Amino acid sequence: MRFLSRRLVMPNDLNYANSLFGGRALEWIDEESAIYAICQLETNCLVTKHIGEINFESPAMQGDIVEFGLETKSVGKTSIRVSCLVRNKATKKTICLADDIVFVKVDPVTRQPVPHGKTLEGLKSQTDKEIRSLNLIGEKEE
Repeated sequence: MRFLSRRLVMPNDLNYANSLFGGRALEWIDEESAIYAICQLETNCLVTKHIGEINFESPAMQGDIVEFGLETKSVGKTSIRVSCLVRNKATKKTICLADDIVFVKVDPVTRQPVPHGKTLEGLKSQTDKEIRSLNLIGEKEE
């Protein structure tokens, strides 16, 4: 699982108990997962089809930095299924896990599902290549 982004829990993100509001966490999960899926499939013509069970394990408080770990679970003809782990950056404690999020590629005009042409193996290769290129850049600068 790659941890790709972070957010700071601000006062307007809190519920009555002064912890991160579940609805805000869900908003962030949907947005971060969509960005991940868009980058994986190299298209922004995606819609959220399904978000499965989400288990909240520990609270996030004002001032906490939360980070989002994302990974591809499976790839269908028109869809991609991802997992999103939200954890506290400092303590590494899991805040919540959304293990079943499905996005579908749609035609921008008809809004009907269309094939994206990607495979799980191809996405793994694409990710490995991306990571290697980032590591090479770091080595050249040193």
